[in-house]
Amino acid sequence: MFQKILTSALFAGFCAGLLAAALQFVFVQPVLLHAELYEGGDLVHFGGEAISAHPELPGFDAMRDGLSILFTVLIYVGYALLLIGAMALADERGIAINARNGIIWGLAGFVAFHFAPAISLPPEVPGVAAADVAARQVWWWGAVAATVLGLGLIAFGNGMVMWGVAAVLLLAPHIIGAPHPDEFSGPVPPEIAALFASRALGVGLFAWGLLGLFAGYFWRRESATA
Repeated sequence: MFQKILTSALFAGFCAGLLAAALQFVFVQPVLLHAELYEGGDLVHFGGEAISAHPELPGFDAMRDGLSILFTVLIYVGYALLLIGAMALADERGIAINARNGIIWGLAGFVAFHFAPAISLPPEVPGVAAADVAARQVWWWGAVAATVLGLGLIAFGNGMVMWGVAAVLLLAPHIIGAPHPDEFSGPVPPEIAALFASRALGVGLFAWGLLGLFAGYFWRRESATA
């Protein structure tokens, strides 16, 4: 069982991670590099004269971009291990797993790891005001855990009581509230911060959908050859 989970996760995570890295290069990295120009003082927001919204950005950097690809692939392999581990438990209970319904599993992973936490703690560009990183990490992990449990109860629980508990779990992190700074400040224009958050979530949605598809496909293929 463990070998099947590991093999499926490596293939699914590698494929989804490469595609996610490509999407990040096209849509997310230019926004990050733009924000870094403001963070470093090369550009000044509202500095008395109009600033181009399309400045010249740093070109290809083998070390930076190579490490970005590596870390993205590793992250998605980790996501795949979690996703396929959950699929394996469902498969043992007679729930069919394939590429088609794997997309649904992937979208659930996106909601748990990206969308739900972003409701109260959206993705941030460099140079914006932020609360203590440790406090944000604790809240983020709590939000992910609560969302995973809530979605699991909605999907596999029976009765109004289970669904009521699921609703409480989904809402609890946001009622408690994410850590935020006491004051908002920073050199990065809010338009760039908004664009980064929307693109990061958009790439995450597409990548998790692909991860679920690949995970369902490779899990079914490994099960057929076992």
